[in-house]
Amino acid sequence: MSDPLKLGATIGILGGGQLGRMLAVAAARLGFRTHIFEPGANPPAADVAHAATTAGYDDVAALKAFANAVDVVTYEFENIPTAALDAIESIRPIHPNREALRTSQDRLTEKTFLQGLGLRVAPFADITTTSDLEAALETIGTPSILKTRRFGYDGKGQSRLRSAADAQTALADMAGNPAVLEGFVNFTSEVSVIAARNPSGEIACFDPGENVHRDGILHTTTVPASISAALRTDAVLLAAKILNALDYVGVLGVELFVTPQGFIVNEIAPRVHNSGHWTQNGCTVDQFEQHIRAIAGWPLGDGSRHADVIMENLIGDDMNRVPELAKQNDTALHLYGKAEVKPGRKMGHVNFIKR
Repeated sequence: MSDPLKLGATIGILGGGQLGRMLAVAAARLGFRTHIFEPGANPPAADVAHAATTAGYDDVAALKAFANAVDVVTYEFENIPTAALDAIESIRPIHPNREALRTSQDRLTEKTFLQGLGLRVAPFADITTTSDLEAALETIGTPSILKTRRFGYDGKGQSRLRSAADAQTALADMAGNPAVLEGFVNFTSEVSVIAARNPSGEIACFDPGENVHRDGILHTTTVPASISAALRTDAVLLAAKILNALDYVGVLGVELFVTPQGFIVNEIAPRVHNSGHWTQNGCTVDQFEQHIRAIAGWPLGDGSRHADVIMENLIGDDMNRVPELAKQNDTALHLYGKAEVKPGRKMGHVNFIKR
């Protein structure tokens, strides 16, 4: 894309969840329209978008009609079938690019790519058979964790091995899917960096946030993270290295384990990221606007932080706290408009601003 998108252009978003919803709001604020493509009925993002298509990712005719109705395409999640991307890319550009998707869709590909950049990752091994797992356990040992190579998120598609005796159960949990065995990392904390790059190669990074998980789901992100200034610089440089290697356009989330020896990369996400929601109230330009700016070919915004923030996810029955949270000062609610409250379901988040 050589020229910036014209005002009033339409941005196509694959996926209609909360990330798509917040991208659509950011796009509208910059004078763009959005068109959501989502297989499920009544997606949260459709409430705030100009148009929505309800169709499956195997519906080639619907995908092509969607592509013809927009000027550029982005996505809110990475597990989009290759055939769907083929149908769209023959008509419109997709940002972030296909290589970023290919790399992040498969844990083995991702870890191999990161190692190739000279970055540290947890010990890992490709697992397809029982003998693969037995051999890997001899070198990686336990405790360790077996993860599906594809389609895992929020703790799904994972099985912990406390000893070699857990091998068969863990393999059964993979349901025949190719997997990766990862060694446990002795880390002091987990941080993530939200970084952006536009087509001209300009890069902007937000401050690293410190993450706490509960039951495999992000609970809080606190900014600033309790790491040294040197590590903050290292995190930003590391993220920039990944962005440039992928010739990336858009926002990227990079999760890092903090160890006495430095950072170990946990994973990358080629999209706006849950751990970057704090930017909505801690920065003038948040991660969602930054993503829209990047894929529209605009200059990136200033990612500097003007307040300390604790972001907390509102999951399931946490919605019962909303009336009380709404009374509190320096508390910003972001609710996703999901009709049904379910255990483990992200219903919104709240940013507590510390001035």
